[in-house]
Amino acid sequence: MKRILVTGGLGFIGSHTVVELQNEGFEVVIIDNLSNTSIGVLDKITEITGKKPTFYQIDLRKKEEVKNFFDTNKIDGIIHFAAFKAVGESMQKPLDYYENNIGSLVYLLEEMRDRKLDYFIFSSSCTVYGQADELPITEKAPVKKAESVYGNTKQIGEEIIKDACKAYDLNSIALRYFNPIGAHPSIKIGELPIGIPQNLIPYVTQTAAGIRKELSVFGDDYDTEDGTAVRDYIHVLDLAKAHIAALKRLINKTNKENFEFFNVGTGKGSSVLDVIKTFERITGEPLNYKIVGRREGDITAAYADTTIANKELNWKTEKTLEEALEAAWKWQQQNKS
Repeated sequence: MKRILVTGGLGFIGSHTVVELQNEGFEVVIIDNLSNTSIGVLDKITEITGKKPTFYQIDLRKKEEVKNFFDTNKIDGIIHFAAFKAVGESMQKPLDYYENNIGSLVYLLEEMRDRKLDYFIFSSSCTVYGQADELPITEKAPVKKAESVYGNTKQIGEEIIKDACKAYDLNSIALRYFNPIGAHPSIKIGELPIGIPQNLIPYVTQTAAGIRKELSVFGDDYDTEDGTAVRDYIHVLDLAKAHIAALKRLINKTNKENFEFFNVGTGKGSSVLDVIKTFERITGEPLNYKIVGRREGDITAAYADTTIANKELNWKTEKTLEEALEAAWKWQQQNKS
């Protein structure tokens, strides 16, 4: 049985991926510093799968802690989620983002090099494309100068991995996600940000639940059908399954190059107002929202062409926007505070 390290494994996407890994028979070790999640998620994962993953509370920015972990743990592969991830916040705290997102990545890759480890799945982002010239976005779209510090950390991250793969004969896949939303069907795990949410859907659900007074829609003057920004919202369960497919591709050695990247989305774009109206329709909850100015670092529209991921990973999305929003709302209702 392969032993897989999942960094950020108690976070939103990480926790769902841990569940899928366990369901597929992998042994899972989680590292998380609990900066944007809580230890209670570990128990919820255990309730879903019946197997408690090994957990270490480690800050990956501390090189000694990373080294000590690998000194005492045999690992067969890594899925690396641990990162700061908010576009807006990254513009205010650039150095925090570079230290956390780049430093920790380098330390992990150094351990892989020094210990002759392989199989590295990287949590990348569609932000590497900036504002793409053509939609939907294919993997052939050029990587443009990043519009945000967060996006830049993902671009730099991919370059670092690519160089490491070439120099040290590692194998890695970067998954360029679009916008993950939703919650596990058990409603035991979901997106529960600490403090004020930086992403649209938790802000929507918290507003509907009365936790937030109103929802700010950043800009209605974009060049889109209704003037609001368009994104590709993918159910987190579908996204988690893409990580399993990518990991198996490396383990089975069916990858065509030692560094590959794939777009992971639904292929369908939805505007912010689309999301609000869909949420109101399926939940019957009216949303108090107001239009405000654009947010620095945001782009007009991004949605994926997933043809290559569908074929090469033998994976495709199964869940709809409605299902994802419904799950997110059920999750919110269970977590009132």
